[in-house]
This record gives sequence, C-alpha cells and structure tokens, in this order.
Amino acid sequence: MYTQVQARAVARHGKAVELRSDTFTVPTPAMREAMANAAVGDDVYGEDPTVRALQSRAAELMGKEAALFLPSGTMANLVAILAQTRPGDSIILSREAHPINYESGNVAMVAGVLPRPVIAEYGILSADDIAPWIVPRDADHHLAPTTLVSIENTSNRGGGAVYPIETAAAIGDLAHRHGLRVHCDGARIFHAAVASGVPAIEYASHTDTISFCLSKGLGAPVGSVLAGDAATLDVAHRFRKMLGGGMRQAGILAAAGLFALDHHIGRLRDDHRRARRFRELVEGTAGVSFPMPSPTNMVYFEVADGPGTAARLRELGVYVGVTAGRLRAVFHLDVSDEDVEIAADAVRQVLQP
Repeated sequence: MYTQVQARAVARHGKAVELRSDTFTVPTPAMREAMANAAVGDDVYGEDPTVRALQSRAAELMGKEAALFLPSGTMANLVAILAQTRPGDSIILSREAHPINYESGNVAMVAGVLPRPVIAEYGILSADDIAPWIVPRDADHHLAPTTLVSIENTSNRGGGAVYPIETAAAIGDLAHRHGLRVHCDGARIFHAAVASGVPAIEYASHTDTISFCLSKGLGAPVGSVLAGDAATLDVAHRFRKMLGGGMRQAGILAAAGLFALDHHIGRLRDDHRRARRFRELVEGTAGVSFPMPSPTNMVYFEVADGPGTAARLRELGVYVGVTAGRLRAVFHLDVSDEDVEIAADAVRQVLQP
C-alpha cells in the first residue's frame, strides 16, 4: 500500500521528509563556509568580532540601541523577562504562548513572576484582551502587580498566525500608558514580516524588547538574538552570564546567523507557499480537518488518531509533529516542492479507507 510513497521519500538522497519543525534545518554549504572563515575572539570578554557584528546588525534590523546573542530562544525570552520584572510581579501572555507551554516553567521557577495566561484566538492577543488583566503597581497588596506584556509573533500554537500591525501598535500603546514594558517573542518575526508585508522593524517599534531565532526558518544551526534599549540589554547580559549563556569563540555560530540574515529572509515566502500547497493537497481527505488557518510556514491538522497517524507516516519516511493530539507540518529551507507532494501523498494514503 505504501511502497510507492516510501520509495519516493527514500530516493530523496536517502533522507526522510522532515516536517516536525524548522529547527531541523541544517547549514547550507555556503553557510558552513562562512562559519569556517569567521573571525573569532572570546565573547565573554566582549572580544569576538563576529558576535559583535551580528549584534550590531540585529539591533539595526530591529531599530534598537543594542542586541545580545544567546544560545536559544528559551534563554532569550527568559532574560528578557528577568531584565524587565522582579520576583512577585505578574506578566500577561496568551494562554498559547511559548513561555507558558514549552519553557519548562522557567518564568515561575527562575524569574519568580506570575504568568497571567489570557485566552485569545490563535494566540493573538488584543488590547481589549489585555486591559482587564492589568494590575497597577499601587494596587491592593494582595495582588501581583503587572509589569510586562509578552506577545508571540508568529504564534506557534496558533498555526503560525501573524499579528496585524494595528493590533501590535494598540498593545504597545495600552501597555506604555499603564507604565508596562512589552516583549515580543519574535522567534519567527521574519515569517510575520514576509507574510504581512510589514517590516520587522515596524513590529519592533511597538515593543521594548524583541527576540528572534536564527535556528528555525533562517536555517542557522543554533542561536537567538534579543534586541532592546541599551540599559535593558545590559541587565539582560548579566542574566545571560548568570544562566551560563556566555560562550567563548561564538563567532563561528554568529557567522551562521549573519549569513542567514543576509540570504535567508526573502526565501521564507517559499516556505509559506509550500505550506499552502501541502494544505491544498490534503484538504478533502477523509478524516482530516484543519483547526486554524495556515498563513505562514505551519499547517496544523487533526485526524482521529494523531500519534498513530504520525507513526504510520514515519514508516513512509515522512516525519510530522504531534502537539496536543494535533499533527503539525512545518516547512523550511530543507523541504522541496517534491517533498510537499510526497508528504501529501503519504497523508492521503495513510488515511484512505
């Protein structure tokens, strides 16, 4: 039954069609060359020239005074929260936000702040969603004062949903009127920019800090960057050290990030196109439903037995993720047009009566 699909997947240089996440991207030959030739120093001493170049470039792209290179997006979010809150504060996030669901409780354990998770469609908060949850600093001492709002753009658990720029602006205005800071978990902010036509710098202008991942759709092997004002980034730098995030000759990694920023942003539209094509090919298959739109590089879909279906697809050389029972296919620079066809064929064959 599955022989033809399996043969097509294996014939692709002996590799599976990897759709579990865009974190599975591998450096291109040109990126590896840039890494091999990177000028390096000791970044803990602030003396790695390539790290400094990456941070300068990131700050410029986001319209901020400073930026900080970190090993992961989880650490970037955590140091952003640590630098803008104090223990006992509360922060407002979507119930679907990455720090609530996928960062091992570090907001509570390490930062010591109270998350106030807010229900929002596709994880996209509005100013109206946020306003009722704000607790002023001078409120009743029974309550945890709110000091930070965190948004996620694109929203992972929202199927890669994108914030309308008007919504991001309204949230920034509301927060700043109440004396709150705004952080954007922009792990895939360049996906948002490409999909919406709104430059990342414009999204960033409504936030105090913004982070983005180099190791997802941009295709670098590791790393994230946090950008913001110089004073906040100085505090974030201390927390990076405290958490063990200081690296030595990190320019080898930073070079991959610089290459990604130079070469891999515009091509994100190909990932979006392939996600739409996959969804079109799978739509109408018996037993498949789509719980949310697919505006960027992710397609979430539901079947009767998500884990079982994922296991059967894996036997065919097509790997998809399982999130809360739903299947997730993520498209990235290592997925070709042919891979899209192979993956869609596999889904149809696995689910056919």
